Amino acid sequence: MLPALRPGDWLWVRRGAPVRAGDLVLARLPSDPSRLIVKRAAWRDGEGWWVESDNQRAPGRRDSWDFGPVPVLGRVVARYRPPLSWPTFFRAR
Repeated sequence: MLPALRPGDWLWVRRGAPVRAGDLVLARLPSDPSRLIVKRAAWRDGEGWWVESDNQRAPGRRDSWDFGPVPVLGRVVARYRPPLSWPTFFRAR
């Protein structure tokens, strides 16, 4: 399966939104809670969700096959690409 996201995509995430199997969701990486991950919700497992990568063969892939179910922070409701002028506007000075 091809990934739903491409490098440079920006996401609109609705925190606390209801999640269904197949939704793209936002969660924290269990081994490093400061890092956020976006994965596809596969099924509900207790208090968390089993989340999977769209591309299981991607190098460095990390998902519930590695760390088990995770609490979901929100559901991705939109994906968009910022206009080319945005990066210069938001560039750190």
